Amino acid sequence: MNVSRSMAVLRTTILAALLLACEFPTIAQQPILSPRDSVQMRLNGKRIFIDYGRPSMRGRVIMGGLVPYTRWWRTGANEATSFKTDADLFIGDSLVPKGEYTLYTFPSAKQWKLVVNRQTGQWGTIYTPELDLVRVGMYTRKLRKAVEKFTIRLEKTGKTTGILHLIWEKTDVWVPFRLAPNDVTKAQR
Repeated sequence: MNVSRSMAVLRTTILAALLLACEFPTIAQQPILSPRDSVQMRLNGKRIFIDYGRPSMRGRVIMGGLVPYTRWWRTGANEATSFKTDADLFIGDSLVPKGEYTLYTFPSAKQWKLVVNRQTGQWGTIYTPELDLVRVGMYTRKLRKAVEKFTIRLEKTGKTTGILHLIWEKTDVWVPFRLAPNDVTKAQR
């Protein structure tokens, strides 16, 4: 009786393992809801790089809903948004030395603030305000058509200047940036 019971348990275990193994390819084929993406540009040979998660609207209210107007936002999805610059930059009028940082934002219906934070490598829900390097006001523009996936865009406006755009739903928030004078001078020699 013990042998037949052991065989039944073994058969059940093997069957369960086979069924579970058959399910793994289905799980692996499911699309990632907020895939990672990156954007980069060069100003006078200096690289600016942003790595971020791209959530989708999927029928949700984004601004003032999923992205609340009452607190900070990770500026993407999942892992924190990483910002690397090979040059000293002015974002708005605030100096950001070359290095690696995390970007956060404080959304608002009228004016957003971009936060460049010294803490790196953390999950996006971990924010330590004491490590903020700068907080910079951003401009807001309403779009005619909704953008389904959150998008960060770097727009080159000159040899040493550009605009950082955060675009989602019907909102484009942006801030100008430029190389600091020491990097402009070095690049022109």
